[in-house]
Amino acid sequence: MAQKVILVDDLDHSEGDDVARREFPLLNRTFAIDLSDANQKRLNEALAFIERVLESSREVKQASRSKKGADSSPRLRGYTATDVREWAREQELDVPLRGKIPDEIIEQFIAAHPDATSEQGSSEESGSAEQPAAGTSDSTEPVSGS
Repeated sequence: MAQKVILVDDLDHSEGDDVARREFPLLNRTFAIDLSDANQKRLNEALAFIERVLESSREVKQASRSKKGADSSPRLRGYTATDVREWAREQELDVPLRGKIPDEIIEQFIAAHPDATSEQGSSEESGSAEQPAAGTSDSTEPVSGS
């Protein structure tokens, strides 16, 4: 026994002899849809419009984190992040074991250690390298902890 397949337009749900499976490319992918001749014409017009729009457009790339802006905490001359963390723990301040040290803690450390002037400060500081204060670590871990 023979069977008759009746295709239905996927957009307006109409039946007809002109409904057929239509493939079309868009954004490096191929799509398929059952359309009548009239809806195929509408699709082609829409695709032509999209093509004109894309020719006049530019792709927006996902923003990436700037490495320069990610480290906003000042670096301390003669001290390391380990020194700051140890001092903060001695002062019973809440400091993370890893990662960025909060700016407030660094400010408190500078206030308690005047010789730990920020390298981002005045140009007078660029003359000579200071040695770490007695009892501090010789670790080279940066203060930002990034």
